[in-house]
Amino acid sequence: MFTDLHILYLHGFLSGPQSSKAQQTVAYCNSRGLSGRIHVPFLKFGPIATMVELRALIDTLPIDRLGLIGSSLGGFYATCLAEQFNLPAVLINPAVGPFDTWSSYLGDHRNYYIDYVHKVTQDYIGELHELDCKALKYPHNFRVMLQTDDETLDYRLAAEKFSEAELVIRQGGNHSYEGYAEELPAIESFFLSRIAESVR
Repeated sequence: MFTDLHILYLHGFLSGPQSSKAQQTVAYCNSRGLSGRIHVPFLKFGPIATMVELRALIDTLPIDRLGLIGSSLGGFYATCLAEQFNLPAVLINPAVGPFDTWSSYLGDHRNYYIDYVHKVTQDYIGELHELDCKALKYPHNFRVMLQTDDETLDYRLAAEKFSEAELVIRQGGNHSYEGYAEELPAIESFFLSRIAESVR
């Protein structure tokens, strides 16, 4: 019934479409007959420009059959988009309030997936602040997957922000989210359940 499900995967900072989780998602979608319906853009611009690009991409997709997956900073973007378009979203160790800590990231950072340099400036941090969704209108739309030994982000911040969402908290792990591939069937089921609810 939902073989035309589309998934938009948003990678994290200094990651890319060739990252392990992105490629595991693509492989799983292909195995489920979703070849050509998994979209993994490279997010190379600043926050505002990235959101403009993603909104334009979403405008080309069937919004009533679209699910978002966002990892780390991609989870921050996925939250913004899910709230704007009322979409189901799965967040993997998402960044919450990244503007509070990103002063330590000021400067140039090389993305080794495609040899690209990201420049983090005060304007970049200001744009993150501008995009932030402080209160969730649609907490039911979110499945938030956290691992307690995330060495980059404090999982408790996401657990608090998404306390009314579907929370999955695994003990141990890391920021990359160990065992992600094993979670993909549950991610697919989440999307299908939310889409089924929306068409009733």
